[in-house]
Amino acid sequence: MSPEDAPAPRSLAEALRGRDDASLAALLRHRPDLITPVPTDLTQLATRAGTRASVVRALERLDRFALQTAEALAVAGDPASYDELLGLMAGDKPDRAVAEALPGAVAALREQALVWGADDRLRLVRTARELLAPSPQHPSPTGLGPSVREATAGMSPGRIQEIVAAAGLPSTHDSVSAVAALSSLFSDRRRMKALLAKAPADSLDVLDRLVWGPPYGQVTADPAPRLRWLLDRALLLPTSPGTVVLPREVALHLREGRAHRAVEPVPPAVEPAVVHRPQVVDATAAGQAYTALTTVEELLKDWDEGGPTVLRAGGLSVRDLKRTAVALDVPEPVAAFWVELAYAAGLIASDGEADERYAATPEYDEWRERPAAERWAWLAQVWLSATRTPGVVGGRDLKDRALSALGPGLDRSAAPEVRRRVLTLLARLPEGGAPDAETVLARLRWERPLRTQGVPQPAQGQPHRSRGEDDGLRSRLARWTLSEAELLGVTGRGALSAHGRALLGADAEPPAGAGGAAVGAAAARNPTTAVLDKAVAPATADVETAAADAARLLAPLLPEPLDHVLLQADLTAVAPGPLLRPLADTLGVLADVESKGGATVYRFTPASVRRALDSGQTASDLHAFLTAHSRTPVPQPLAYLIDDVARRHGHLRVGAASAYVRCDDDALLNEILADKRAAALRLRRLAPTVIAAQADPATLLEGLRAMGYAPAAESAEGDVVITRALAHRTPPRTAPVPVPDGPPVPDATLLAAAIRAIRAGDLASTAPRKAPDAAPLAPGELPRTGPAETLATMQAAVLTGEALWIGYVNAEGAASQRVIAPVRVEGGFVTAYDHTADEVRTYPLHRITGVAELADD
Repeated sequence: MSPEDAPAPRSLAEALRGRDDASLAALLRHRPDLITPVPTDLTQLATRAGTRASVVRALERLDRFALQTAEALAVAGDPASYDELLGLMAGDKPDRAVAEALPGAVAALREQALVWGADDRLRLVRTARELLAPSPQHPSPTGLGPSVREATAGMSPGRIQEIVAAAGLPSTHDSVSAVAALSSLFSDRRRMKALLAKAPADSLDVLDRLVWGPPYGQVTADPAPRLRWLLDRALLLPTSPGTVVLPREVALHLREGRAHRAVEPVPPAVEPAVVHRPQVVDATAAGQAYTALTTVEELLKDWDEGGPTVLRAGGLSVRDLKRTAVALDVPEPVAAFWVELAYAAGLIASDGEADERYAATPEYDEWRERPAAERWAWLAQVWLSATRTPGVVGGRDLKDRALSALGPGLDRSAAPEVRRRVLTLLARLPEGGAPDAETVLARLRWERPLRTQGVPQPAQGQPHRSRGEDDGLRSRLARWTLSEAELLGVTGRGALSAHGRALLGADAEPPAGAGGAAVGAAAARNPTTAVLDKAVAPATADVETAAADAARLLAPLLPEPLDHVLLQADLTAVAPGPLLRPLADTLGVLADVESKGGATVYRFTPASVRRALDSGQTASDLHAFLTAHSRTPVPQPLAYLIDDVARRHGHLRVGAASAYVRCDDDALLNEILADKRAAALRLRRLAPTVIAAQADPATLLEGLRAMGYAPAAESAEGDVVITRALAHRTPPRTAPVPVPDGPPVPDATLLAAAIRAIRAGDLASTAPRKAPDAAPLAPGELPRTGPAETLATMQAAVLTGEALWIGYVNAEGAASQRVIAPVRVEGGFVTAYDHTADEVRTYPLHRITGVAELADD
């Protein structure tokens, strides 16, 4: 029998049963919740596809035109023909764009099991119809009201006959035929035109106010003449005391047959607002990428010895975020972005100690040793896939609690999809093209209208959105993506860079003018499928390949680290670019950073030189270091500064008595005792060269340094203590795992196995059986036979080679039905070829509930 001659499906399950494996795989790929867990057969798959939660999720992922098509089917007849649907979408006047796009939208709805049936009998899934059809409690997005039949359902027969007579129709013997006659009148364009031609002008004004919705209005017990004229002719029908509604058929006539005021069959174009030279874009993005790396390093260096404390509820306090913003010289929202990025990358975490603080992780030390381009690619890939959203920091959750950086409640599962989609739209522009942000937002609103306008609350176990976020969260995520991509160096001057394009991997479509027109045309024919394909998360191997390609393209654009500085006579050193790490680390101890930018300026001070001496360096070491790494001669003032601080460094020795000061120069000790600033230290002389203090050694060191001296700490053995800052690291930590936006998309292997299992289960449940002697079994009920009959039937099937239908209960108590061909029966077990599993298996006879023979055909 050819597909054209096949009988029309009577249910969604029958429609799914007629699909091939490729079509079923497409359904499960777009709606992965349907195979969690894998259905036992196609009937269960159809039932699951019609549940409210699954249908809502599927509707949320429709583009605007596909959603408008579903909304039109919800107000059409059930079933509806394709021509009726086209009339609702295009109206009485032909619309070429709608006619070209509608087949793709219907195919997308049919592919996702929201619509089934042939073109002459299109049926919207019942749950979707309930969600989209108009009702007093849930107005239709089309603005249409109930049909005449629905609006007159509770009306008395006498009142219906009065309405029919007032409309100029002959009276009928029953209400059903009267309502049918009224519906026929309202659906007849010519007769309706003649009826409305007699209407008073102010009555037509009332219809104009209701025609595009909402279709409900209020009336008094004594309606005005303009309303009475409409009520008498059923152009307005009462739904409850004081409330009237415009019937759907009347509204469609006034709308010239259109279900929507504005149909959008073609996605809004994302056009470049300005086009830069690609070289300028890449250079700008590379500069920003280098700044991103230095900012993250500066943040981690600031927290190297232990960062701010962790709030009791988790996260950073507002004060600590402000301090971090001041240290990084950025606004607080930008500081929150860098902190969250480092946290998502696993570079910082809480140390888990009693006085819990944030600190760098061991992963940070590994990250620092990588080449700069690879470090950037690491951060960029983490940002692209992270669900933590720093843009919501400072907002409040549903319980009116503040959302803090590094705290709970920042996950937004839609963030990775929005980021990838925004960058994909940028990738389709000509190279160097920077779009207007509003065109990007308009495109995203078209692609996911339900998610942009507001979505149902998350299910239990999913992260909550903060108050007011449901309306426009997707648009806010898109705006944050554009700004964060610029901060990170994925884009430059608003345009996608070459390394940013490589970061997308397979998602990066060719720009217009280089094959992009063909891609855009294909997406326009079936936009829903194209958009959903882009939402699929790439495989791990693809992500690693994309990161390697991005690093390879970025590496030549980053400045090479330098091994020298320029010393100046004003006790400063200028680094004309990034420095090699050992040079930068040593110089960071010897001098203080005065300004940053394209060139970093370091300033030498007595305190900074003493810091270098405290770390174990000697004056000769410092002179040799500066001579080796300076392209200019060491200025005399700097050499004098180092020698002067070194000469006085360690001349005083501080040890533990509570604390003591030891010095061979008793005149210097006399000077200290006579200084009024030393009163707080409560010093007293123990010997000509020793002074005792009633303060701990650290306080004594700080006090003497504040007085202008350069004491050195001394150990119990009398040796100088080298004070070098120790990096504080957390125990090994794993980076936060992104919160998935629903079940993960199955890969090809899982899809093939799931489809094979569903097909096999369907074979077992639908295989024809011989008529039983007892009463027929209910659908899904397992066969029941006694042990003796089961054994005898099995042994007979071994001899004849026939297949049997059995019920089986496994060790976990799960029941299933199978079709098997027994091969051997012995020792209380049957060995058979299981058509359901497509393999030979052995089953204990005591776990078989019953057996039945299959029909000959």
